[in-house]
Amino acid sequence: MAVVTDPTARTLQLLELLQSSDRRTVTELADRLAVDERTVRRDVARLIRAGVHVESLRGRLGGYRLAPGRSILPITFGREEVVSVFLGLAHAQAASGEPEVAVQTAMSKIKRAMRPEEAKGIDIVLAEMSRSGHGGVVMPDPAMMLVLAEAVNRRRVVDLRYRDRDGVPSRRRVEPHGLHAHGGRWYLVAFDTEKRGQRTFRLDRIGAARPLPETFAPPATHDAATRLVDHFADADRRWTVVLLVRAAESVIRVHLPPSVARLELVDPAEDDAHAARPPLHRVEIHAESLDWIPPVIAALDCEVVVDRPDELRDRLRAAAARMLRAASDAAG
Repeated sequence: MAVVTDPTARTLQLLELLQSSDRRTVTELADRLAVDERTVRRDVARLIRAGVHVESLRGRLGGYRLAPGRSILPITFGREEVVSVFLGLAHAQAASGEPEVAVQTAMSKIKRAMRPEEAKGIDIVLAEMSRSGHGGVVMPDPAMMLVLAEAVNRRRVVDLRYRDRDGVPSRRRVEPHGLHAHGGRWYLVAFDTEKRGQRTFRLDRIGAARPLPETFAPPATHDAATRLVDHFADADRRWTVVLLVRAAESVIRVHLPPSVARLELVDPAEDDAHAARPPLHRVEIHAESLDWIPPVIAALDCEVVVDRPDELRDRLRAAAARMLRAASDAAG
């Protein structure tokens, strides 16, 4: 610990040392603060005068400790600690469905407890993460999150060490456009300068991220969330399913969100003298398995035509046969 000559700053360091352990000996505190034992006792007396309940312990292992539960103690946070708390609070809020005001109130208190030299710019970084959503279940490394959020905000090129889904390592030079949570994980949406295209990187697969001196111009459409959704909707999967669904887009999206299916309006809604006819949409789904699609078609509860593949028709026939048997009055 660096030598601190200012009595107030040293007293706060003493408080942090007492908070981080059940007890501290006078000798240990003097060594950690680089002062003599008499100065330690003076600083403890200063804490007591400030209303902090410090207990004096006697005996061979005597020293000082904070009295538990007696008062709310002043603490300080580093930037990585603030990011970690922010992610934890945001995840808890998203999981509980409670209003976001509790997270905002807690964060405002925590930011007031930051060291002044580290508080500079943290609001910008947290705002970048706030725009990105709070749905991450797999918590990212706060230090990595901080580096990437700052790079996004300052438009700094980043050198990445990355492993793909097969564990193959690579080194990427990217222009980071945004961070976003989707499906329980955090992602970085960026432009790969060597591959000359948009790429999506899972944060838990990034081994290292180093900002470079170079900067880049902001993209024409700065919407990382939309590009991430497009990435999942257009992903290369085993099956490409095409359906013709006669229903309003709002009805379809209840069961097939944008990250799962692409929609294209084929025939607009009709409203003649006899009856209103819903619009017809072409629905394209990229999927690794077809097993989950028949229940979704049934849940749509509207006119659906399978354009392809034939294997989906077979699964629908099998599912229909099972439902007919379930609806039969005959036992066995």
